[in-house]
Amino acid sequence: MTAPGDRAERGRAARKRVPRSGHGSWIVPVDRPDPVGVLERQGRDRLPELLPIRYGRMAASPFAFLRGSAAVMAADLASQPHTGLTVQLCGDAHLLNFGLYASPERTLLFDLNDFDETFPGPFEWDVKRLAASVAVAGQENGHEDAKVRRSVVEAVAAYRHNMRRLARHGELAVWYERIDAESLLPLARSARRRRQVAASLTRARRRTSLQAVGKLTEVVDGRRRIVHDPPLLEPAGASDMASLRKIFSDYRSTLSEERRLLLDRYRFVDAARKVVGVGSVGMRCFVVLLAGRDADDPLFLQIKEARKSVLEEHLPSGPYVHPGHRVVAGQRLLQAASDIFLGWMTGPQGRAYYWRQLRDMKGSADVAGMSPADLLGYARLCGTALARAHARSGDRVAIAAYLGGADTFDQAVADFALAYAGRTVADHAALCAAVAAGVVRAAPEV
Repeated sequence: MTAPGDRAERGRAARKRVPRSGHGSWIVPVDRPDPVGVLERQGRDRLPELLPIRYGRMAASPFAFLRGSAAVMAADLASQPHTGLTVQLCGDAHLLNFGLYASPERTLLFDLNDFDETFPGPFEWDVKRLAASVAVAGQENGHEDAKVRRSVVEAVAAYRHNMRRLARHGELAVWYERIDAESLLPLARSARRRRQVAASLTRARRRTSLQAVGKLTEVVDGRRRIVHDPPLLEPAGASDMASLRKIFSDYRSTLSEERRLLLDRYRFVDAARKVVGVGSVGMRCFVVLLAGRDADDPLFLQIKEARKSVLEEHLPSGPYVHPGHRVVAGQRLLQAASDIFLGWMTGPQGRAYYWRQLRDMKGSADVAGMSPADLLGYARLCGTALARAHARSGDRVAIAAYLGGADTFDQAVADFALAYAGRTVADHAALCAAVAAGVVRAAPEV
């Protein structure tokens, strides 16, 4: 292993390639791909009947557009020089891809929670996507420009401070680092906000497979079945059901031995196609209901199609050929603790999938309802979590040395984020214009 001093020198040397102040400039390239065209290309191999839902959800607001346009931003980031300081990127590190979930020990943690686009790449790409999402959210909430900027700066500063802190820690200390959900309570500035956070934690703890059974299933002719709620939740047809039963055994083989034994204690009950997220709409996704000891011992698993990351066309090849393996490996590397049922396999027509629990005490923030103070605190928390994730997979010593003790990087990324927020508003308007002109069809409020 290279000595810490040499690693730090590598980080400082990266400033010659990309000065920290250089992150603030972003000029729209003359040959920038049309954002609506990028989205349409993504949709070519998706389920066509679901694409109007995707466009309808993205047309709802600039922040919703940002959520669904990771491919657009990936191309924009790739048009800039980068540091070459590589980490395992989340690939889609916006504010709503952080949240609560349960560790295998049943501790409620706060961390990144979406890894569909995970891929090795320059650390600043995740930081810039997070910063841009803070800027768009703040503007959408009607915050004053100065307060929006301060929230962005605090997110980036939290990333920088925590990366520098973790650079001084040993390997195991960094690996075991985690953000316990209880640490969120002191961040609330008022008694009212603390009550809201406490209520959110309580709701997350209740979001389990047992709760999902009450919401997503019904008893028909004495047998429990997943409800029919088209187009968002539709029972799998006979052919899909046969395929799911087959690939279930293939998925099982990617689990460790003790988890295979646990999974074998459940029996297959029912399955359904489910629409999830914003950018993911149109990709094939199913939920599977399993039963353990009896009907009161359920397990809901989600099977989601995995494609190439939106980052792959802009970066060198990664270590995983199978897209599902890429997602699972990236999640295990970035999260402080991961779902025990994470696995992957290849399904019909050679499509890649990954598996995970549908609900395991998951919870997310209501960004749209945040005051300036609340957004600032939440942005800081997300920056902290992102630094912890990157420190596990990249050279934290080199990144910390690159960032330095001054706020040069923080201010520059804030400049970028505010400029990119303006671009996002324009891109959102272009999508709305395409919908109005009939170029794409959108189903609003679905």
